[in-house]
Amino acid sequence: MRRRLSIFGKILITIVLLLIPILLLYGYSNRIASRVVEEQVRSSNLSQLSFLMNQMDANMENLSMFPVIISYDPHIREFINGAGEAAAGLLKAEAQVTEKLSLQSVSSAWSNDLTIVLPAGRKMLSSNIYLNGSGEFAGDQPIRAGWTFGLDASRGFPAATFVREISEPAVAATFGDADAVFQIRFPVQNLSGMLDAYKKENKGDPFLYHPDYELIPSSTTSEAMAERVVGGLAGSPLQKAGQLTQRIEGQNYLVHYVKSGQLGWYLVDYVPVERIVSPITTARNWFYGSIALLLAMGVVASFLLYRNVQIPLRKMIRGVQRMSRGDLSWRIHYKANNEFDELIAHYNEMAGQIQLLIEDVYTEKLRAREATLKQLQSQINPHFLYNSLFFIINSAMLDDREAVISMTENLAEFYRYTTKVEQQRVTLREELEFVRHYLNIHHLRMGRLEYDIDVPDEMLGEPVPRLILQPLVENAIIHGIESRVGGGKLVISGRQDGKFNRVSVTDNGAGLTEPALIELIRRLGDASTDGLGSGMRNVHRRLRYQFGKGSGLSFRHAPGGGLIATLTWASGGDGPDRPNLTEGGEPDGSASDRG
Repeated sequence: MRRRLSIFGKILITIVLLLIPILLLYGYSNRIASRVVEEQVRSSNLSQLSFLMNQMDANMENLSMFPVIISYDPHIREFINGAGEAAAGLLKAEAQVTEKLSLQSVSSAWSNDLTIVLPAGRKMLSSNIYLNGSGEFAGDQPIRAGWTFGLDASRGFPAATFVREISEPAVAATFGDADAVFQIRFPVQNLSGMLDAYKKENKGDPFLYHPDYELIPSSTTSEAMAERVVGGLAGSPLQKAGQLTQRIEGQNYLVHYVKSGQLGWYLVDYVPVERIVSPITTARNWFYGSIALLLAMGVVASFLLYRNVQIPLRKMIRGVQRMSRGDLSWRIHYKANNEFDELIAHYNEMAGQIQLLIEDVYTEKLRAREATLKQLQSQINPHFLYNSLFFIINSAMLDDREAVISMTENLAEFYRYTTKVEQQRVTLREELEFVRHYLNIHHLRMGRLEYDIDVPDEMLGEPVPRLILQPLVENAIIHGIESRVGGGKLVISGRQDGKFNRVSVTDNGAGLTEPALIELIRRLGDASTDGLGSGMRNVHRRLRYQFGKGSGLSFRHAPGGGLIATLTWASGGDGPDRPNLTEGGEPDGSASDRG
């Protein structure tokens, strides 16, 4: 009888057949790849440097268009010619021109100053407030039509700056010949910032070089190394872009450079050659060592796999097949004397838990998750955001700075809280602080909403589900207070009653009739009316599922009109082991609960 080849033999032969061609091919390809990779790395470094230079030139080209754009603005031309509003009200016209300069200046990501100089009137208007006013201008001062480097102290301290100017008329060569000069300037910190950003993502040390000026480095450039690199560049003819190798302190460095079409400066970067080629050599050595180790490990692993895995795995497959046929009572009775013992034990435990889950909990968890998702997905009300943003716009147009700041701060805190989903249980203190921001927003918008929060300090540390209180407050505002001509008041109060915490939201609105209140309470526990009162019903279910019997939401009439909605949950976070119902959802914003 012919003997069958064992799994051990099959795996061993397969490993050998796979490793031999890989080893042969790698030896051949490594010699070719080493040369190709080295050239590609050199080309890649130069391409990255060229891309950075193009970004810089694009920003500077954009800035160079600012004076042209400003020179064609009709209001500015009227101001220069002394016509229109400038003739009727000079101060108003100057303010309007300054505003246009500032708006144009901030449209760029770079820090810059945009200035108009009227030499005849000795007047200077600028987006830089330190430059506004009168000044003396030499008539023979030339118009700097290209980017010119120099020191500028207009911001209170000397700073290296690039300046460019155009004149009106365009043929004017000096300030004395011009009716107006349009000037744009930016500090070199803009360039240094881009060098810093480039250095974070690359291994080089870039800087800007011009033979007539000092270097423009990044914030971490080694000036000593940069000077040595510049010394090698000074003795070489430089093209628009290129690379060369320099030997500095016994080590070869690959130096790349690209010339700026806007400034005429060179963007230079350098990297040790050894750093480029050393990973290739290291990778080759590691590969050969890994092949030998993998071969030895493959032989051992195939034998152990056959002896210690195949039999226990067959037992587990049989158990899974029994489970797939619906027999959840099946358990594996086998001892493998290895890690499979723990796996089999966990399998048996898992089978028991799944059986219990399907019989007792699974259906309820699905309903709870569905209810929570419906609640959380409907929370973010776009009209609430639109109204808040329109309030900010109107307040800004009225120069109501305090209202804009207050609304923006409260709105930011509101959305920061609602979009922070990684922590689904918070303290009552955090939930009340969130509701306070929400009420402040409504107070700013309505101007006739009063509220009071009275919760004992000992309750503030109690855990609650995130966004459990806001739907009640929103419901009270929309259905109770917002429709009142004279506004209204909302009171949030808390108390501890035995083992339970209670927080009530009371409004002095129109309230509900007795039949309407009865119908609302009925819908609160009716899972078949998904379209009615879903927000309040989801709040009720979240409390019941997380804190158990006795927890939930209740309603009653308020003395003198209005409605009282009360949240009740077990003190100290006590309650059954419930699933996290708010996981993966968004806050609920349904405001249709009173029908």
